[in-house]
Amino acid sequence: MGRLVRGAAPACPQAGARAVCRVSVRGTVPLMYARLAQVLASQGGLVTRTQALDRGLPPSRIKQLLDTGALVWMVRGVYADGELHAGLDEFRGLPLLRVRATLLAKHHSWVLSHDSAALELGMPLIDPRASLVHLTRPGFGAAWTRAGVAHHYGRFAAGELQTSETGYRHLSIARTAVDIAREHGELAGLVACDWSLRHGVERRALIEAYLPMSHWPGVIDVRAAVERADPRAESVAETLGRDLVEELGVGGVDVQFPLLLEGRPVWGDLRVGNHVFEVQGKVKYTPSGSGGVAERPITEVVWEEKKRSRLIRAEGLGLSEIIYQDFWGDRRAAALRRLRAEYDVSCDRFGADLHPRLAIQAAELRARFGRRDRAG
Repeated sequence: MGRLVRGAAPACPQAGARAVCRVSVRGTVPLMYARLAQVLASQGGLVTRTQALDRGLPPSRIKQLLDTGALVWMVRGVYADGELHAGLDEFRGLPLLRVRATLLAKHHSWVLSHDSAALELGMPLIDPRASLVHLTRPGFGAAWTRAGVAHHYGRFAAGELQTSETGYRHLSIARTAVDIAREHGELAGLVACDWSLRHGVERRALIEAYLPMSHWPGVIDVRAAVERADPRAESVAETLGRDLVEELGVGGVDVQFPLLLEGRPVWGDLRVGNHVFEVQGKVKYTPSGSGGVAERPITEVVWEEKKRSRLIRAEGLGLSEIIYQDFWGDRRAAALRRLRAEYDVSCDRFGADLHPRLAIQAAELRARFGRRDRAG
């Protein structure tokens, strides 16, 4: 994937965003090949041809496993557990498996970086299916892409090199976030930096990661993404929604704005003045067993959403809804016009500045709970 622009929309990853990215083996190798089970489990469902041969499997048996689908060819000399492969989603599971297989096939001096390190770390990408496999090794200046694999020579500090539970070496969260910003631009970097701050990385660590890159391509986008990053964004969609609302140019955007509705705290995704912008995604209405977050019947989820919207408006606030398609291309321009018109109506009705009662209430709720995931 090249530098990301707000043009054509990548496929919406909402329903697959929570899919498994830490793959595990479920004992699908036939009993007669149980000797492979340990290495498959230790490598996240992958085995090299050399490892299979070293465990006593002749080439004819390896071919039999491939012919029956017990193993699946990934890259030259690397195979995956067949049933595991069949059960992975296209947004995270399969891209991660491809990344790991590619690294297994390479010399040990290569490590996962950029999008590939993000997959290993669980860091969200706007569209993982479009990502190349990215590998880095120590060196200066050179970079090339071959057969879907981006090879980078680049310096990295010893502290930036980490190893996952399954033994795959990758660069750190901070280094990965800034590399993504350099590779794909400010918007993709903003998604990565938001997630990094939310997961405990200090902004100072992001700055320290890009300081040695003063003359590297894309560093201007890195600086902008780090400066704008906000740990309160809870998803890719909320980061993209904040970027969209900021483009309106109507004032600073308050993220995760708290309200007290019917005696309980409720968080609005984004707020400017007396207007709340809610980012809606299919994941809210998709059952948890199908990759979403809905734990109740969908009718109940939708009804609760309707009641929530009514209560927000009853507090003297305007309300707009944003969906994933609004972030891209012609839909983005139309969304900006609509959101600006809805915001202007709220200014006419309620004023441009947040009502003091709501400002005081929000400060008290934040002092008590901090942010939404700590409210219980």
